[in-house]
Amino acid sequence: MTFAKLLDQVGGMGRFQVINVILLVFPMILLACHNLLQNFTAAVPDHRCRVPANDTCNENETESLECKYFLRAFIPMDGNRTLQKCHRFITSQWPLLNSSTVESQDRDTNTEACPDGWIYDMTVFTSTIVTEWDLVCDFRTLKQMAQSVYMAGVLVGAIVFGGLSDKFGRKAMLIWSCLQMAISGSCAAFAPSFTAYCIFRFLSGMAVSGVGLNCVSLSVEWTPMQSRATVSMVTGYSYSIGQFILAGMAFTIRDWRWLQLAVSFPYLAFFLYGWWLTESARWYATSGKLELALRELQKVARLNGQKEQGEKLSLEVLTANLQKEVPSSQSRFTATDLVRTPVLRRLTCCLCFVWFSTSFAYYGLAMDLQNFGVSIYLIQVIFGAVDIPAKLIAFFVICYFGRRITQALSLILAGFSIVANIFVSQDMQILRTVFAVLGKGCLAASFNCVFLYTGELYPTVIRQTGMGLGNTLARIGGIVAPLVRMTSEYSPSLPLVIYGAAPIISGIVACFLPETLNVPLPDTIEDVESQNLKQQKAVENYKDKVFSMQDGGFLDMRMFGDSRPIGSSEKRNVFDVASGS
Repeated sequence: MTFAKLLDQVGGMGRFQVINVILLVFPMILLACHNLLQNFTAAVPDHRCRVPANDTCNENETESLECKYFLRAFIPMDGNRTLQKCHRFITSQWPLLNSSTVESQDRDTNTEACPDGWIYDMTVFTSTIVTEWDLVCDFRTLKQMAQSVYMAGVLVGAIVFGGLSDKFGRKAMLIWSCLQMAISGSCAAFAPSFTAYCIFRFLSGMAVSGVGLNCVSLSVEWTPMQSRATVSMVTGYSYSIGQFILAGMAFTIRDWRWLQLAVSFPYLAFFLYGWWLTESARWYATSGKLELALRELQKVARLNGQKEQGEKLSLEVLTANLQKEVPSSQSRFTATDLVRTPVLRRLTCCLCFVWFSTSFAYYGLAMDLQNFGVSIYLIQVIFGAVDIPAKLIAFFVICYFGRRITQALSLILAGFSIVANIFVSQDMQILRTVFAVLGKGCLAASFNCVFLYTGELYPTVIRQTGMGLGNTLARIGGIVAPLVRMTSEYSPSLPLVIYGAAPIISGIVACFLPETLNVPLPDTIEDVESQNLKQQKAVENYKDKVFSMQDGGFLDMRMFGDSRPIGSSEKRNVFDVASGS
């Protein structure tokens, strides 16, 4: 009896599994809010230098015609005949108010940076970290640094919590991560300085990885094989729902400190009810804690209305039927086990490509909402809405055609959608937005698939370590993505080429991964090797049966339901099937 059969014995996809998934979905909903939060908390409103004159034009009334006329004497204009954002005249240029001399200010070099600070347009955002700490002009790179610091925290969290959850359990690390998120996220809302803000955002990023990794593992490891794709779709949609919630909360709460607090404080509630969650019995078994595994299985059986079946379980039954898991508990597993065997090396290499490129292209699109030329709130809703059909289509492809084809197609289509914008004029904003939304939807489907795929490919003893490595590569992609936009200084199309090429290459690499549709979760490294060996033998046996045919001979057609002689024309058709043509 395998662990999958034990799950079926205690109720399969019963009441417990449904409640378990629902409780795990709530913390995941707000993960999207944190990952995309700086689209709003670090938004850059229109701004200009504060002029030395002490008048009402320094008090956010720059929209009046009188102020616009007055400010031309203090602030030069750019090529678009609008006030420059980062410079002002050293001395007032009153003659420029004369329309006959207005053109001369474009050639005037008697300017300086804004020594008295900036005036910001507060019609959309009442406060952001940009307006709070003047992260504009010469300090504009600090905004991107804040997001990179957050992503670095997510990266460190993936490394730390991936290993710790394999050592101390999924439930313990999930509870700790929720508490860390509640505290660090709330502290970021009251940060007195930009440095303090970055420190708290780093800690929040770490907690994001802890929440995501352990929610996925707890849901997958308690789910029967035939329901894993459904659960994966539900958890994937929770991230999409989070994008809608973020748009609504950001539209309602225009002050960055209150918005930061609103998406962080709920994790205190998740921390409190997290103690009710049930630890993974798979993890208990692989850790040698069979008594605790038995207790959790019997608890699940009672909740699923299978109390009698649960009572039939005993330590002797578990020991006899989980012989592979118990010896594995005597060994210590580290990240080096991810590349210990040839099969694991291939899996790890391919999955690293997939995780990196998916996140790299995703954040290249998702963190650039202000450049679409329409309402940032509307674009956030559109980007969230496209996930619904994209993930639904991915769900059906995953269920009926498999994980491998879903992963490969979603990445390749995303890459081509991004590259297509190279050939679209900048004036065609609607078409450019359509391609970007299509690419984002494909990448969302790729994320949905890779979480499930990675959990199914790695064995239980190193599953969290493998998920942690995948998330590490994803966060590296998230850190690198904003930096790629700097290449537009050399060529406007170069960022799109890079963002598009990465998922296309990774989509091809994904074709070398084994299929996991209807395959039981592996619990040990030996399981992974044996599954790969079985797949190879199945392919070789099939080829042997087909290619051993002779004209006028007999083909063992039991694979097709009968045995009969075939001729040359029929043999050619079978060869075509075997070759995939």
